[in-house]
Order: sequence, then C-alpha cells, then structure tokens
Amino acid sequence: MHPTTEAPAAAPALAEPASTPGPAPHLAEPMTGPSEPTGPAEPTGPAWPTGPAWPTEPNPPTEPTEPTPPTAPTAPIRPTGPAEPPGPARRGAADRRRPAAVLGMLTAAGGRRYAAALLVDALGAGLLRPFLLLYGIGVLHLGAGAAGLALSAGMLAGLLVLPLTGRWIDRGARSLPAAATLLVRAAGSAALLGADGPVGFTAAAVLLGIGSQSWPATHAAVVSTLTTGRTRDAALAAGRTLRNAGLGAGALLATLAVAGGTGAVRALAALTAGACLVAALLVHSLRVTGPSVSAAPATAGPEPAAGSGPAPADPALRRITLLSVANLPYAFSFDVLEVALPALLVLHLHASAAWSSGVFVGNTVLVITLQLAVVLRLAERSRRAVLAASGVVLALSYLGFWAAGALGGTGGAAAVAAVSVIFTLGEILYSGAGTALVAAAAPPGLLGRALARWELATGLGKTLAPAVLTALLAAGPGVLWPALAGATLLAAAAVARLAPAA
Repeated sequence: MHPTTEAPAAAPALAEPASTPGPAPHLAEPMTGPSEPTGPAEPTGPAWPTGPAWPTEPNPPTEPTEPTPPTAPTAPIRPTGPAEPPGPARRGAADRRRPAAVLGMLTAAGGRRYAAALLVDALGAGLLRPFLLLYGIGVLHLGAGAAGLALSAGMLAGLLVLPLTGRWIDRGARSLPAAATLLVRAAGSAALLGADGPVGFTAAAVLLGIGSQSWPATHAAVVSTLTTGRTRDAALAAGRTLRNAGLGAGALLATLAVAGGTGAVRALAALTAGACLVAALLVHSLRVTGPSVSAAPATAGPEPAAGSGPAPADPALRRITLLSVANLPYAFSFDVLEVALPALLVLHLHASAAWSSGVFVGNTVLVITLQLAVVLRLAERSRRAVLAASGVVLALSYLGFWAAGALGGTGGAAAVAAVSVIFTLGEILYSGAGTALVAAAAPPGLLGRALARWELATGLGKTLAPAVLTALLAAGPGVLWPALAGATLLAAAAVARLAPAA
C-alpha cells in the first residue's frame, strides 16, 4: 500500500471511497476543491460572451458559487492514478516510508487534532488499563473473584452495545459516536474515584467496557469516511501504531507511579478521565458526518418501508458476517502473549517471569516499528489474501511454541522468544488487513453494521480467550497449541474462500 503523501491539512477534504457511492463526508468547515477543468457546458449555465460553447479556460463566472462537486475532493488523494485501488501509483515506496511520510499518514484522517486525540486517549488508557484489576483489589479491597466478575460484566455490556453503535454510524454519524465513546470512558474512570464497593466498581467497569468495545468501530468509521482506498489502510495502520506507542508509554509511566500506593492509583484514574475528556472534545470538534442508509444507493431486492428497521440483507454484508465468524479464532491471538505464553514459561518451563515481560516488550516494539511499513509493502496484495496468510503465519507460530516448549528450561524459553517474532509478524498482518478489508467491502450506508459485526467477533474472542486458553493449557501444551493452530488454519481457509474480495 503506497499512497501518495498529501499534506496533512488536506485530510478533511478526502472523499468517500470510490467503491462506496454517496455524498462526501461533511465537516464543520466547508470543503473547497478545484472546479472541474474539462467537460461540456451545462445547458442552463450562462452563455460565454464569445458564443454558446463552453470556453477552453476553466472557471466560468458562475462556477465558484456552486457547491463543490462530490468527486472534486478525490483530487488531493490520488493525483497520480485512478481513485479506486489498485489504480493508484505505487512507486517510490522507500520515500513514503520516511519519517515525514509516516507523520503525514498519522494526520491523514482528521488532521493534527485527530492524531492528538488518539495520542491523548492512548496515554490515558495506558495509565489505567493494566492496573484496573489492582484498583478493585488494592484500593476498594474487593476480592479477586468479585473484581474479575465486574470486569467481565463490563466487557459483556460493551459487546451488547456494539450493534447499536453500528446502527448509529449507519445513520450518518461519524465523529459524534467516537466522541461519545470517549466520554463514556471518561465517566467510567471518574466513577472509579467515587466507588466504595462492588456496586460502584461494577458500574465503572460497565462504562469502561462500553466505551472500550465501541471505540474501534467508531474510530474506523471516522477514518473510512475521511480517507479512501489504500490511503485508508495506511491511516488505520498509522493510528494503531500511534495507539500502541501511547499505550506503552502510559503503562510505563503508570508502572513508575504506582509505587506511590493507593493515592497514586487514584491519581491514575483521574488522569485517565481527564485524558478521555480532552480526546472527546478534540474528536467532536471535527464534526464529521457520512452517508446514511437512506442516502445509499438502492441495492437489489425489495425496498424496505420507511421506519421498518434493518436494511434488506446485502450479499456483501452477509459475506462480512461470515468473515466475522472466521475472525473468532484469529481474535484468540490477542491473549496469547498475555495469558498463554506467561503460563507456559512460568508454570511449564519454570523460567523467570522476566522472559514473559521481555517477549511482551519485544512484541510491542516490533508492532510499533513495523505495522505501517508492512501495510505499505503489501499494498499491491489483496486484503483477503493478506488476512488468510496471517492465519497461516499465526498457526505456524503456535506449532513453533509447542516445539519450543518441548525443549524445557532456559533453552525452551529462548526458543519461545524466537518464535514470538513469527507470531508478531502474523499479528501485524492480521491487524493490518482485517479492519481494512471490512471497511473496503462494506456496502454503501452499512459501514457501521459491518464494522460492528467484525468488532463483535473480535470482542467475543477476546472475552472467551482467557478461559479457553487456560483450560486447554491445563490439559497440556500438547492440547493447547495444536488446537489453536488447527482452528486458525480452518479460519484462514474460510477467509480465503468466503471473505469479500478487496
């Protein structure tokens, strides 16, 4: 994916993807774009003084007063090729991977305000998220079981709200749902400060769960509205890079501050609430809207009556639903580093916990460093092929963990660390292609539902993963890793066969 590196200031003028007809996104500030230089005169337009024919020079007197044509904003995106991939020119990849180009991709969607919102939000989440369970146990003196149950309730509540979030997006809202999720998270962090028992902690966990589960879909909707094609893929990858960096930095700061005791943990909750509030204000200031279901072109099939509810079944949306089901085994990979590998290293290999921490840090550094570069490098490959390949790579890494664990001791721990590099590559391919494929294949006006279904499968997988992984590992590494590898290979085959072509 090698998009051209347009100036950040031009980001709000980016159009909807060419594959998604409909009105261009609406921003608070009016978008301006060049008038169309060629084309016959409109029959109703004023005659040029020298004759009824349209003059060879552009910009007739009445043209600047007309609204910007829907296709005009596409000019800044791809001046070197057609608007729809794989048309855009993909030469000069090395130049596009320079630091200045990376910074340009970070601001490709929403400009500097949106990039700042992502960074502030990630720092705030990194400050509190690793210590949320400790907050319930250490500050509120809850039992580990009660605190864990409250966090699970929050995750489940977030999953239940996701379909509603998708329908809100499909009504044309973009920046407003994103800002709302940040406000809900700010309220959840603030509720922690007022909690004095299990009820208050559960209420805070539910708010945090709703905001956290809905955020990826709303963020992807904003980016998909302001960018198009492979530029959208790069903007999504750059956003993940920025978020991972912010989460890592926030967690590091929180680790240093938590030595201060319960007062420091309360301060982390307050800082998180403030960070989410600032990020919400920045996102809301963009005032981005997009096409709604009513504005989308009619699809084949009977037209629903006004106010009848869901849109008719769309073949592309059905394929995205199948893709989301296949996503479940993929989603288990998010907990491999945090659940399966620490248990394997400490309980089965009897290695130091430092090995687990080192593997996690190495994974984070590689994801931050390589995510955008890999997405750019694979821009000429179909997203479906990359997503299927990521499943194969992940499955190979699971078999590698199985073989490494058989070595035992320090040698086995070192082999696990080496195999984790292959796992990280699979994770990068998966995260770079999954959401981008859904956004590219989403039917007109149904972007929200498509993203919600994908994120629902991801969230469900992440919710089930800790219990499933620990149960399989309890039966032995010879059960865990082959089961994961087999399920992921089946999912990769399903992606290659059933996923939308994009």
